[in-house]
Amino acid sequence: MDFRKAFRVKPGKKVRLAKTSTSYHAGLDEDAARQILARNKKRLAELQRPFIAEERRSLLVVLQAMDTAGKDGVIRKVLTGLNPQFCKVTSFRAPTAEEAGHDFLWRAHKAAPARGEIAVFNRSHYEDVLIVRVHDLVPPKVWGKRYADINLFEDLLHRHGTHIVKLYLHISKAEQRRRFESRIATPAKHFKVNPRDFPERARWDDYMQAFEEVFRRCSPAHAPWYVIPADHKWFRDAAVSQILADTLADMKPKFPKGDFKPEELEIPD
Repeated sequence: MDFRKAFRVKPGKKVRLAKTSTSYHAGLDEDAARQILARNKKRLAELQRPFIAEERRSLLVVLQAMDTAGKDGVIRKVLTGLNPQFCKVTSFRAPTAEEAGHDFLWRAHKAAPARGEIAVFNRSHYEDVLIVRVHDLVPPKVWGKRYADINLFEDLLHRHGTHIVKLYLHISKAEQRRRFESRIATPAKHFKVNPRDFPERARWDDYMQAFEEVFRRCSPAHAPWYVIPADHKWFRDAAVSQILADTLADMKPKFPKGDFKPEELEIPD
């Protein structure tokens, strides 16, 4: 199955998240999905080597989701095996004093990948049209202009060799409740529990509307959004791994040729 084609948001398309399945699994069972994940992790590791060596392009992976949807899980399960020297993860929390003193895209641009790198944004610059909008942190006339700023920013990255993949991990409100309950019931997961996250459930519909607006306005061909069904963690990981591996494969990275003639080299004793 072509997961990119299945889950990609076409430019300008209106997505209705309430009508988009969170539990779809393409007819796969858990064992089959884990086999797909294993194959794609191997592909990613193999493709990363020439990608690093050619040092011509970069890859930016943006992860957005409601709490418990699995952003950390995707990073841990899908990207394990990549060379960590050339794969960096940035988590975007509330802006620091330094970050707040700049334009809202400053911290994102600062964390963008260099040539030969893969960068993963755990949350991202989209928070400034998501939580900022839902919580009325700035007036609509301010955040309303940010969609255009984001598109221009991503276009700039694209023109300078950065391929962009944006993944929304789509879970149901009921599944989120189950995951919160599991965290509360499991001492080893208590570090993940933040009681301040629970009231956000009351704003669920507001967040869905904010995400839908993001998908409609910010999913151009060169920086597409993918809406990934994420109630089944094993399917989520298989789909994400396939999308990332296929994206790198389409880039056709190649090892550069040496600027020497091997037969003329002599290694001194």
